Amino acid sequence: HAAKPRARISLLCHSYGSVVCARAARGLEAEDIVLYGSPGTGYDDAGQLHTRASVWAGRGRGDWIGGVPHVRVPLLVTTVGFGTDPVSRRFGARIFDAGDAGHSDYLKPGSAALASMSRIVEGRHV
Repeated sequence: HAAKPRARISLLCHSYGSVVCARAARGLEAEDIVLYGSPGTGYDDAGQLHTRASVWAGRGRGDWIGGVPHVRVPLLVTTVGFGTDPVSRRFGARIFDAGDAGHSDYLKPGSAALASMSRIVEGRHV
């Protein structure tokens, strides 16, 4: 914002990076937080991120991460799992089309996922 005060800031968070972004969300001056190929965030719903940013989630039909159980289970002195699936209605994120993307395909030129995320970052929401 110092260099360009009207610049849009978006956080793009892939896979385990979704957990990192969710923990950092509070207080960030981002317009959008985009979770893709996510195993979860460690939170039950998008409201728990305590952010003014729009929270988006997408997962490609070819992404193996969809088969990972979306649970959070207390185990002795820690917790196993990352909780609610970000693309589930229960989580409450805005869903974007990620097409047929596999786990490493979201940013491939010409992909539906890249087109959707580009529109979000530009402020032309899908």
